[in-house]
Amino acid sequence: MTAELTRGQNHPLSETRLEIRVSAGTPVVAGATLGDADGKVADAAWVAHPASPQLPGLEVSRQAAADHRLAVDLDAVPDAVHRVNVLLALPAGVGGPARFGDMAAPFLAVTSLEGAEVASYTITDLDAESAVVALELYRRQGAWKVRAVGQGYAGGLAAMLADQGLPGAAETAKAIDEAVAGGMARAIAPPPSRQTQGEGAVRRAAQTGGNAMDAGLAAVRPDHDPQPAPGDGLAGGPAAQQPPATGGPVSYQHPRRRTSTPPEPAPAAPQAEPGQPARPVAGDASGWTMNERLYNQVWGMFEDLARTTAAYRSAVDFAESRLEQELDRVLSDPRTRVGPAADAARQEARAKQDALVEQARAALDRDLAQLAAESEVVEHALPPAFARWDSPVWQGYQAPLETPMALRLGDLRLPERTNLRIPMLVRLPLERGLWIDSGRSDGTDAGLVDSAELRRLAMDTAVAHAARLLAVYPVGDLTVHVIDPAGSAGAALAPLLQSGALKEPPAAGAQGVTALLAQLTRRVDLVQMAVRSGAVDSLPPDLDVAEQLLIVNDFPHGFDDRAVTQLRYLADEGPAVGVHLMMVADREDSRVYGPVLDPLWRALLRITPVPSDHLADPWVGHAWTYEPSLVPAGSEVLRQVLWQVGQARRAYGL
Repeated sequence: MTAELTRGQNHPLSETRLEIRVSAGTPVVAGATLGDADGKVADAAWVAHPASPQLPGLEVSRQAAADHRLAVDLDAVPDAVHRVNVLLALPAGVGGPARFGDMAAPFLAVTSLEGAEVASYTITDLDAESAVVALELYRRQGAWKVRAVGQGYAGGLAAMLADQGLPGAAETAKAIDEAVAGGMARAIAPPPSRQTQGEGAVRRAAQTGGNAMDAGLAAVRPDHDPQPAPGDGLAGGPAAQQPPATGGPVSYQHPRRRTSTPPEPAPAAPQAEPGQPARPVAGDASGWTMNERLYNQVWGMFEDLARTTAAYRSAVDFAESRLEQELDRVLSDPRTRVGPAADAARQEARAKQDALVEQARAALDRDLAQLAAESEVVEHALPPAFARWDSPVWQGYQAPLETPMALRLGDLRLPERTNLRIPMLVRLPLERGLWIDSGRSDGTDAGLVDSAELRRLAMDTAVAHAARLLAVYPVGDLTVHVIDPAGSAGAALAPLLQSGALKEPPAAGAQGVTALLAQLTRRVDLVQMAVRSGAVDSLPPDLDVAEQLLIVNDFPHGFDDRAVTQLRYLADEGPAVGVHLMMVADREDSRVYGPVLDPLWRALLRITPVPSDHLADPWVGHAWTYEPSLVPAGSEVLRQVLWQVGQARRAYGL
């Protein structure tokens, strides 16, 4: 049972391999310090932060985000360590709140690797503080415990680290701030025009925003995917309310809780008859463009469905609890335990329960009907990046001139109404790679297909996502590579190869795997050095400055230890400089590597080729059923779109 801690309370830890989940609603820096028996931090090497995210037994996030997952292995920390302090700080100099009192109370949960929540803590009563010691894991008589601390510091990171006895606290705090600011440079842009193709430019200015549904969705079953979605983010939330041309921090305010007039008014909804709900309108959320308003509206529908379902389930639980209490009252009195009076009391209690459930169901049905009507209207208005493959919008497809703000990965639904599906949108550029799980799924449809069919469906899913990415990026702004060591994905890859959408044939064999990974690793290294030194224009002329997508099939077949290390490096460092992974793999196939690959799976957003209820929302933790975005059987839309992509690439000489 979860222990909900208050400031100063502690709770024993029965396991030593843990995850600490942080949900702040606004981008924060998450770190940790290792302390001795007196709680003192010996030197900067005992501080885990974005510039130095790994210590023995500890791994933290590499950049500021609204949601974090910290991996902890208490058996692996040095013997001299007696305390592990979990720290939160507001990033300096990048916009956003300057004090914790201006944002929602941060929430932390300590969980096992299986996802079971051990203890949780909401940090309340913060005001002018910009840094806080949230939790403390401490060793006492050979056992570990967790304590809720909540000690804030108005002086920020420097004051907090100095209080823990760290020599050179100010210098370490400055290094952390610089690392966070530097890590926000996203990638390198291709030339602004084909006439100036030799010139280098930065693709995006510093960003603090996260993926929306990516970061907001967390894995329900961490044995498959111990890293959230929320958490990219999921962080998460509606699209930025800043002008598109200026960049800057993302607003995480829900579009329907406006405190100011949106920059571009949404269309007014038609007036409804008295007593009737308003007729839904596509794009009635705030935003600078119609696509941004649609994105915010989809996010609002996602949250509305989560909360109205939570209200219904809570009402049903209350009705059942009330029934049990009234029945216990009847049975506790020997005089009313049997006989007509007891039967009447039981009947009355059950009638009350039925009335409460019926009332709750009526409210739920009303809300679901309104959401279904809104979903129907919104679905028909979605642009290609947000639309299903069977949408008519693909019939008029043309190569875009700019990258969209988000991409559809599938649909989400709850069991209360299975035909009400909310598009699952993730922000672009991808802040996390994708893992398409080709192993045995937990979904209701998983038992209907064998392992070979699941692998085929997983590769079809990867091709569908790659085709959508190629279709929604401007021509030449995305390069797709494929690693297929045994050539087993030839049939699935045929549309990409035949259309010319692939720049080069799939890498096969150990030699091909090594060469392609070395090429992409070199790109990541060069771009990182160029961004950090401000010398973007000095990149080699042969470097492909487009974003890169690497599809890996049949991992770890064809991978040696060096290749596995390079793949982990690309998963960790690649997204920040425009190199993204799409893994098609069964985690069981790589069990021989043990916990070495745990960080790889945590770095990726797990999706499945068949419906599966492995995702959770950041508000109430519903188990959402994810359905992949696949091309309808017999449809030629994917081949037609890829043919147009190939034609456009050839016209540009690519």
